[in-house]
Amino acid sequence: MLASFDPADLDRGPRDTKSGTERMCVVSRRVRPIDELIRFVLAPTGEPVPDLKRKLPGRGMWVSASHKAVAEAVKRNLFARGFKTNVKPSADLADETDKLMLRGVIEALAMVAKAGQVVAGFTKVEDTLRRNTAGILLHASNGAADGIRKLDGIARQNAEFDEETDPLPIISLLHSDELDLALGRSNVIHAAVLTGPAGKTFLSRSQTLVRYRMADADINASAKPSKTHASPDTALPDDDLAD
Repeated sequence: MLASFDPADLDRGPRDTKSGTERMCVVSRRVRPIDELIRFVLAPTGEPVPDLKRKLPGRGMWVSASHKAVAEAVKRNLFARGFKTNVKPSADLADETDKLMLRGVIEALAMVAKAGQVVAGFTKVEDTLRRNTAGILLHASNGAADGIRKLDGIARQNAEFDEETDPLPIISLLHSDELDLALGRSNVIHAAVLTGPAGKTFLSRSQTLVRYRMADADINASAKPSKTHASPDTALPDDDLAD
């Protein structure tokens, strides 16, 4: 049976999101923290668009931060029913949302790099790990398995020596071309964000995108995986051009 709607399904604008930390997903009808949801608003052209920063004007509808949930909302025509107007979302809205989230991840990493808080190249990353000054370890999703395995092993050793420290987040979300774009250089396979607050936004956006791609609408999306690997099409060898 299709979900019914009432005025509570739409917020009253971006200011309204600050007054509460939870909203109801229009697909699952479950109340969740807003960090586990995506806010959608109507664009001036009339179609629903994701408001990833929760700042766009207009009333907003909330959907679980899940590719499956967004696709289901399109399939069941929930945007038209929720906004009470004849809106026709793109059939590819779930994929388009993914692309916007990915762009946000790349932009956040670029900002960290501009602040001088990223090192790249196998040797430099290895040294950073051994000095225990890495806050986030990055691998290209199409990187060679041997290099990834070696650097991951060093990260695990550090965690074993310091049991009070949380495991180092390891992100294999971006293709080497996307790492190149973010860092403004070529042939990036391995990189590390240095310890400190600079990488907080990048890590948060990365984890959100991982959950979006992996979470089922019926599973609590609050889990924060410390590691994700995308399956590479063609693994690239390690590159020490940064050294």
